[in-house]
Amino acid sequence: MTTSFTWFVRGNLVASAYVQPMGMLIALSAACCVWIGAYIAITGRPIHRLLLQLSARAWLIGLLSFAIAAWAWKIFIHLNGFDGW
Repeated sequence: MTTSFTWFVRGNLVASAYVQPMGMLIALSAACCVWIGAYIAITGRPIHRLLLQLSARAWLIGLLSFAIAAWAWKIFIHLNGFDGW
């Protein structure tokens, strides 16, 4: 996932998603947290009201499904020798 994170930071989103899709999602989440934190710091408005509208169970199931699929992808490209970018 660290390789995927570094590709994301360098701006190569295709390589980031190819190497490890879950790593790209984590990097995207980190980038969103920076912008959300800046929004809260500048405006002083809370963001928790927006988060309360989201279904935690649906997000958890979706995130776990994505994590399993991402690792299945990683295993597939490694076993077939496609893991180099």
